[in-house]
Amino acid sequence: MHGTKSPPSAKLNERSISIRIARDPNDLMLVTAIRAAVYLAEQDCPIEEEFDGNDLVAAHFIGFVGAEPAGCLRVRFFGEFAKVERLAVRHQFRRSRVSFKLVQASVDYIRRKGFKKIYGQAQDRLVDFWAHFGAKPLRHNRKITFSDFSYTEMVLDLEPCADAITLDSDPYVIIRPEGDWDRPGVLDISSDRTATSPLRAAALAGT
Repeated sequence: MHGTKSPPSAKLNERSISIRIARDPNDLMLVTAIRAAVYLAEQDCPIEEEFDGNDLVAAHFIGFVGAEPAGCLRVRFFGEFAKVERLAVRHQFRRSRVSFKLVQASVDYIRRKGFKKIYGQAQDRLVDFWAHFGAKPLRHNRKITFSDFSYTEMVLDLEPCADAITLDSDPYVIIRPEGDWDRPGVLDISSDRTATSPLRAAALAGT
């Protein structure tokens, strides 16, 4: 979880806030830029500690204030839980509600994927921020320190999502783009074509 908190501001709330999932290399560049500005520049985090090798195996959310990329958040998935982490908001947008909307979007996404628990490691000063979403300190009483900050393990129990993606879901829903499960994707559209198995036909033609 860790990261930066964004207290509300009436002035910035007048501007539209939107959240979307990173889908291509350009989006990952935005994520990198935001986290570099927050963690490397502001918190003096070593680059190898911030960019830890997990970015290509995670889902990333980007928050916009108007058209400007303002914050980001990362989610990784394990067998029994999802881990929310690397919440970062650029300093000029910390009086908006972009951090709240980033977290809520990630919670909704995790519930839709069928997970019932979220785990996080919150900077001690931000425990109350994560408690706003219902997260509670994990009862292990383990103290974590890394990248010069002290962290508290947190866990959030989720209510089952009625339309969670399962093995019984429409197979076309399962293959749609992540987080965009409620509208037909390009593979739905391709199903209108007759199944011709072009590779099989080419193989037979070569025999």
